[in-house]
Amino acid sequence: MNTLRVVELRRYTLHPGARDTLIELFEREFVTGQEAVGIAVGGRFRDLDAPDRFVWMRSFPDMASRRRSLEAFYGGPVWRRHRDAANATMLDSDDVFLLRGPGFAVVDAEVAITVCHPEDETAFDAYAARHLGPSHALHRTEHAPNDFPALPVREGEDVRVWFNGPAEPSPWPSERLRLARV
Repeated sequence: MNTLRVVELRRYTLHPGARDTLIELFEREFVTGQEAVGIAVGGRFRDLDAPDRFVWMRSFPDMASRRRSLEAFYGGPVWRRHRDAANATMLDSDDVFLLRGPGFAVVDAEVAITVCHPEDETAFDAYAARHLGPSHALHRTEHAPNDFPALPVREGEDVRVWFNGPAEPSPWPSERLRLARV
């Protein structure tokens, strides 16, 4: 049985000072609104190194479920009622990786997410075997076409994403996000 899920890692750049406004709206309206249509809403974070960035994750059993759930949410009453207020906080909501992986676990306070751009899959797999275990929740790019184009995702990139990784940095270009749970 395949337990891997389709996961979106979403990074929003907000207008200066608007992060808490979006977080309050998100927590009050959008978590339960998305869950009601079958979306698993995961970690929601303040980026500790970027005061105007909100990072969050959501997951779906597969691509067909993703499309159906996104259509239901973005075509439904919760989004219609609150989209203008949410969009007014955002400068950019298109920094999104579409991934395949085990999903996410609830974290207590701070978490680090590494976004790595390996140049060689075999070499990365050897690195992962030495440095990453199941607790790191390794995700890989989902290369299926984005079948909900109203919400763009980053395409043409092959990334690996993991949580609270090793102290030794990967030998490939990487970005490490230091996040505090909302």
